[in-house]
Amino acid sequence: MSQDLGRIRAFVQVFDAGGFSAAARQHGKSKALLSKYVTDLEDYLGVRLMNRTTRKLGLTEAGEAYYREASALLQQLDDLDATISDQTAEPRGLIRVSAPRNFGETTLAPAIFAFIARNPLISVDLRLEDRYVDLVEEGIDVALRITTLSDSSLIARKISDMRHAICASPELIARVGTPQSGEALRNMPCVLDTNMSSHSSWRFIENGQPISVQVSGPARVNSPVASLQAALAGLGFAVLPTYLADPHIAAGRLVRVLEDRMPEGPSLTAVYPHRRHLAGKVRALIDHLVGWFETNPIR
Repeated sequence: MSQDLGRIRAFVQVFDAGGFSAAARQHGKSKALLSKYVTDLEDYLGVRLMNRTTRKLGLTEAGEAYYREASALLQQLDDLDATISDQTAEPRGLIRVSAPRNFGETTLAPAIFAFIARNPLISVDLRLEDRYVDLVEEGIDVALRITTLSDSSLIARKISDMRHAICASPELIARVGTPQSGEALRNMPCVLDTNMSSHSSWRFIENGQPISVQVSGPARVNSPVASLQAALAGLGFAVLPTYLADPHIAAGRLVRVLEDRMPEGPSLTAVYPHRRHLAGKVRALIDHLVGWFETNPIR
């Protein structure tokens, strides 16, 4: 059986590499051995799998069908080996993590650094930026997002609940009044954060029913920190994550309104590319974050 797998793997490696010489260099095997394995496999199957010329290597019709199934089989076996190894091995290697900048700086970084401290064989490349990151294209292992998942090509795991508050400065409330309903904000100045999927259509619960209110105002930003600064400057009501707003509410610099009308907020979610096998180091990080935010809930 091991010899059969060796021949199958050689066939896949040669085609993936584009030739016998390239496969020999990539996998540390002799060109002659790889050629023998592929020939033995063809003899065993009774069909030619590859068309070989001095300049080009291609697959026959039978070879294309066999390659599809064989490469899938080898991937499943490799995934199984990695799964078993991950269950017994200490996490090691580099993890590339993406997260929103302000959340990463204020709240996520301590959790990540605690994970590194507990796992000395792990290193983390933490990339903090307020833009949509293509995980596959940019080689990201896991992204932490404050959102609801919409990309079906990704797998997600909830890390923690998040809360948002509508806040304004005491000076603004003294000037325009305290809104008594979500609908009242339609005629009041608001700060629009374009990072929010519904940045100009705010959602509320009125009489047990969800409603959307179209809002507008003098400031449009693409950062919750900038939105916070605009609210502190008295430019309008702003939807702010409570981990940013709460210190200013406690100090009297902001006033929270419509607390009983706010719908359930988004979640902090770990998303990663759709793979059969999640690397053990990534799984260990996600497990750590779930535990961390259970002990240190996001306020």
